[in-house]
Amino acid sequence: MRWKRAAGRGLLVLAVVLTGCVSSGARAEVGGGGGRGPLTLATAGDLTGYLGPLLEGWNRTHPAERVTLVELPDSADETHAQMATDLRGGDRGRFDVLNIDVNWTSEFAAAGWIRPLPRDRFPLDSFLPPVVDTATYEGRLYAVPYVTNAGLLLYRKDILDREGVQPPRTWAELEHAARTIAPKYKLGGYAGQFLPYEGLTVNAAEAVYSAGGSILGGEGTRVTVDSAAAREGIGFLARGVREGWIPREALTYKEEESKRAFQDGRLLFLRNWPYAVVSAQGSKVAGKIGAVPLPGPHGPGKSVLGGSDLAVNTHARHPDSAARLIAYLTGEDVQRRVLTEGALPPVRAALYADPALVRRFPYLPTLRTAVLTAAPRPKSPRYDQVSLVVQAVVHDALTGHETPGRAVRRLARELDAIANR
Repeated sequence: MRWKRAAGRGLLVLAVVLTGCVSSGARAEVGGGGGRGPLTLATAGDLTGYLGPLLEGWNRTHPAERVTLVELPDSADETHAQMATDLRGGDRGRFDVLNIDVNWTSEFAAAGWIRPLPRDRFPLDSFLPPVVDTATYEGRLYAVPYVTNAGLLLYRKDILDREGVQPPRTWAELEHAARTIAPKYKLGGYAGQFLPYEGLTVNAAEAVYSAGGSILGGEGTRVTVDSAAAREGIGFLARGVREGWIPREALTYKEEESKRAFQDGRLLFLRNWPYAVVSAQGSKVAGKIGAVPLPGPHGPGKSVLGGSDLAVNTHARHPDSAARLIAYLTGEDVQRRVLTEGALPPVRAALYADPALVRRFPYLPTLRTAVLTAAPRPKSPRYDQVSLVVQAVVHDALTGHETPGRAVRRLARELDAIANR
């Protein structure tokens, strides 16, 4: 999904690519010596244009390891499809080092497409702790976190202030304001990303997690979704659509469509990635919005952890250059520019307490809290299949074709078939 770019959103998805190959089927760790040469960096739509100048800095100081920028499709689903097709081909392919969505790490590692990385080569202790888990599979590091993300609740601060209402901390408070305050201002109440694509998987997982449930366990080997918490979470969203405080138009929203609806002054509340806060500058709601953690049934909820990780293809000819580029892109100076020029949440923990950055991006402390309490999407070596099932079943619940209870039971059956395949 967009991790934006992002988000981004959240949701800019990058893929770093090297030219060259090693012996077929090799899965050795990236080592410290040799294997240097030119690189190709592919990106799924650098909408903010920050990446080119970043790479110019690398190219000036690494003339023998120059990076050429190549753009993949803007859609995360299409980016995944192109990467997977290339990697399945074996040998070298086009993509030798990849910046992958955090939920592709398990799939790519289990398939043998990416190689383990040495932990001591990267400053993992300086990253926000939850992001490191997204880069591991079966206890080994297969990637390095590059960008993180967490969903936030954006709201019309000017309207809530006028009504003397605090931003919602619970679902009940969110629902009440969406039902009673939004209509007074001819606004839709609440929206997320409810079109059946990766964004719906994220929104559904957040609702289930916030209610205290889960979807999969044990690296995707156990199905845990058939629970009262899952029925409560999916039921909350389905009830919103049925009762109208989630507009039916939201069933067509991805990140950008929902962001535009909020920026055009058509929504009171919006779940989105932090890039939507930055993008609001210059819009109809500029200076009128606030951002808080997502609410849950009885207090703050739980976001899904977004972002992307840098990984090295098993067949990369220049693994040392790959590791050096990864170290460059995750260094503190570059991570600062990722935020200031790309509007993407960095993985370096210290940047969230930097006074100058907090003044410029006031949502940083809220985002840090959201990231530290966030949970990954269900880990699975067949994640693409898992996500497609979640999207289809939850969309049927939102459109009223299935009750939340029946939807959860169907979800458990279909996920069990994937886990035991």
